[in-house]
Amino acid sequence: MRTPPRHRRRTAAGVAAAVLALLGSACAPLSTAATEVGPVRMADDRPVADGGTLTVALKSDPDKLDPSLGSTLVGRSVFASMCEKLYDTDAHNRIRPQLAAGMPEVSRGGRLVTIPVREGVRFSDGTRLDAEAVRTSLLRHRNLPASARASELEPVTAVEARGDTVRIHLKKSYEPLLGALADRSGMVMSPRALRKHGKNFAAHPSCVGPFRFVERVTGDRIVLERDPRYYDAKKVRLDRVVFRTIVDGNVRLANVRSGEAQLSDQTAPLEVQSALTEKGLRVFNSPTLGYQGITVNLANTRGVGEKPGDPKDVGGALAGDAKLREAFELSLDRDLINQIVFQGMYDTACGPVAPSSQLGTRADCSGRDLDRARQLVREARSEGRVKGEVPVELTISTTAEHLRLGQVVQAMAGEAGFDVTLRPTEFATLLEHADRGDFQAAALGWSGRLDPAGNVDAFVGSGGSENRSAFSDPRVDRLVSEGSSTSDPAERKRIYRRLTAAAGEKRPVIYLYRERNYVVASEDVAGLRVYGDGLIRLDRAGYVRGGGE
Repeated sequence: MRTPPRHRRRTAAGVAAAVLALLGSACAPLSTAATEVGPVRMADDRPVADGGTLTVALKSDPDKLDPSLGSTLVGRSVFASMCEKLYDTDAHNRIRPQLAAGMPEVSRGGRLVTIPVREGVRFSDGTRLDAEAVRTSLLRHRNLPASARASELEPVTAVEARGDTVRIHLKKSYEPLLGALADRSGMVMSPRALRKHGKNFAAHPSCVGPFRFVERVTGDRIVLERDPRYYDAKKVRLDRVVFRTIVDGNVRLANVRSGEAQLSDQTAPLEVQSALTEKGLRVFNSPTLGYQGITVNLANTRGVGEKPGDPKDVGGALAGDAKLREAFELSLDRDLINQIVFQGMYDTACGPVAPSSQLGTRADCSGRDLDRARQLVREARSEGRVKGEVPVELTISTTAEHLRLGQVVQAMAGEAGFDVTLRPTEFATLLEHADRGDFQAAALGWSGRLDPAGNVDAFVGSGGSENRSAFSDPRVDRLVSEGSSTSDPAERKRIYRRLTAAAGEKRPVIYLYRERNYVVASEDVAGLRVYGDGLIRLDRAGYVRGGGE
């Protein structure tokens, strides 16, 4: 594999100088009255005609189309059209049944969860959905090597299929379970397809959904077609959905303008502002439950989920020095990052749990403290922990906004004495590097979950399936256990506040901002829904009936 180019701060002096000039200015957002997004807009209820192909332009190439292994938001966007879950979320972030026939029953002190399974449902390959199929998928999510769902289902000790119900046995009361089953841990795969394709299921996915898989050309497109076996097929309007990978946001928007695509997913603020002034385009927006930030490799030398290695083997100065990580964070100004990179159209973040979620807390992020950052760097030098400027290699994706983010971080941290090298990497490859531990620091994010455990436990719990830092702390592990087994919402909120603070002292993740879900659609597309989970729901979408309002 060819090593991505690295851009050092001193070889990008012109860019850094321009950014620093912005840092010294007022840095007002570039939006005007004409380009204000306005209130939240998550749905379009205009009548929809039958037929047609809808093309969705994605900002990056999805990873494996395997619910047990996938870990990207763009992958979840594809799954939303072809792999339904036991439960789903609605526009108000409430959980409701999807493949389950009702809400779960909980007994035995929270250690037994019984879920009724919807009847009369078939997978895209014709296999009947039943309790045994649900059991097979849940155990695969928990046990498959390298499963990204393993941490979410770790408390599960056994799964039984009893008639038309599934009985899930737990080690202890586990509050995050329902939230996990409303995401990929709740996706049910065809047992026949799993037996036939095994580890190669991602190339032949078969689930229950309004559309079924047709083909994938990696780096180019994923094609789905309406599934006539779908239990609610009469309400599905489109014949086909094509997901095309178009990394450049300007090109994605140009494709919507030209009619080559009808939707631009995860549209960047600059492109959103351009779309707002154009006739024939509509902008959908909703708040997000997730976060974006910088993950620091503390001891990931063996791969994600494995036992931490020696920080000295990671490379760079941040891995083994919490004070330098503190200095790095203090060198960054979240408000200015939002203004410069995102035109003030996102929200700053200093923790993993969104204030808008049920157990979220609204907290003020500490501001930039350049004097303190410089002092910490000077102390590291005087104590012989570093010499000269502190080297940091930051792996970032190749999208235009992430390159801008990298340049701003590079310039800000440079003022405190950090020599930041940028390593632009295609996003799917970036995730592979991060999983292997082939990084010092990486710009990564998470699309968010309703339950705070979905944003925290797997990322900072020892051996967590999303713990790319290889962070491990007994106090944090105890709080993770308490948070997942406590049922009282007020107490859980207090626990996760303490948990976030405890992990924050070591800074395995430096939280920077929360995106908003911006989707630009052609005016002639209706029936679209975009909720707080960031997913585009196309099961009722199509082209406007009669060609207008």
